[in-house]
Amino acid sequence: MVPKVEKSKALELYLEQFKRLENGAGGPEWLRPVRQAAMARSSELGFPTVRDEDWKFTNLTPLSKKAFAPAAAETKLSLDDLAGFVFRGQESARLVFVNGRYEPELSDSCAQPGGVLACSLRQSLELQPELVKLHLAKYLDYEHDFFGALNTAFVEDGGFVYVPDRVVVERPIHLIYVSTETPSPAVTHPRNLIIVGEAGEGAVVEEYVSQGGEEYFTNAVTEIVAGPSAVLEHYRVQRESRRAFNVGTVRVQQSRSSNVSCHGVHLGGGLVRNNVHPVLAGEGAECLINGVFLPAGKQHIDNFMRVEHASPHCDSRQFYNGILNDSASGVFSGRIIVHKEAQKTDAKQTNRNLLLTDEAQMDSKPQLEIYADDVKCTHGATIGQLDDDAIFYLRARGVPEDTARTLLLFGFAAENLERMRQAPIRDYVESLVTEWLPHGEVLKKLR
Repeated sequence: MVPKVEKSKALELYLEQFKRLENGAGGPEWLRPVRQAAMARSSELGFPTVRDEDWKFTNLTPLSKKAFAPAAAETKLSLDDLAGFVFRGQESARLVFVNGRYEPELSDSCAQPGGVLACSLRQSLELQPELVKLHLAKYLDYEHDFFGALNTAFVEDGGFVYVPDRVVVERPIHLIYVSTETPSPAVTHPRNLIIVGEAGEGAVVEEYVSQGGEEYFTNAVTEIVAGPSAVLEHYRVQRESRRAFNVGTVRVQQSRSSNVSCHGVHLGGGLVRNNVHPVLAGEGAECLINGVFLPAGKQHIDNFMRVEHASPHCDSRQFYNGILNDSASGVFSGRIIVHKEAQKTDAKQTNRNLLLTDEAQMDSKPQLEIYADDVKCTHGATIGQLDDDAIFYLRARGVPEDTARTLLLFGFAAENLERMRQAPIRDYVESLVTEWLPHGEVLKKLR
């Protein structure tokens, strides 16, 4: 029996918003009971607290006491406003969402070469209804995830990407979520569905940005379905307002011999939770979780990785580096679960962190749950400061101290950025990291 949860102010408000949504929501009939079940479950679960093991280091009280309303429909953005979100050297297929709503006049055509479809989720319910019904909300475990349940209850729109069998996507598909100033703090629940068919290949970027320093809440979920021998690179770039709340979940379902890379670059947000949950369900599947997070000021960024090996002969790798400045705090919780039938598993996990001040705080919690007896699994975590010997070495060769520190910090982050195979995307995020680094302008002069 589920214990009764005391409803917070925010949860009461979401229940009221859901009732209004139910009265006016369109969409297919099969989606209605899914929404209802998810809303009921989120009400039962309630906001996680520090008493929940998976949220031990993140206090959600500020979020649970906030009243967020659905964002207003109107927008005044133009293509010129998006100029800073375009990859240099290579065009991308762009889908733009402003305050959670799809903007077709700012987006590229849905139809892409080779039968690839990149459109809004709302459009996909008309263009690919059976495919959406087959996969939407089928993999995310919202029975045990409050924010996943809340997102599913309010699912209306987001990005939809479909790569047919044996098709290679010619250019990255870029989902841009822009938050603008609203009369009152707003909430959005973007829902993305990415499906890559057998032996298909592609790259998808989710980027979350803001046009100002406003306060708002983004609760995003992405479900990725990788068919047999499919190859996908997924990037999640988060650089929102430092007053923003962002909870993002990426749930990956992998078939036989598929290869999925999940890259993360987290620079913004006041309170951020980054969930990545791949399930290697087919024999011979491979998965890479790779990223950097760079909180400063009073930012808090919590990274929760859960990798499930459910079939034999699967490989997974996790590499996450954090650089924490000022009074920022960070969390890395990495869990590798090897099921009984997942023999011959090869899994490795590494979390490395640099603290630039005495006030910065980092909690790292690598975990292994192994139920098979023929596996290779390792994990490790480090928390430290810049190496004084390395700084002295550079200074002894005429490099100013500020430049030496910046070079070492960039090299620390670049270890993970170099694993990003899409060169235009890699160059783009390298420039973002350079701008974040103390004295980053020095690197721009050197490049």
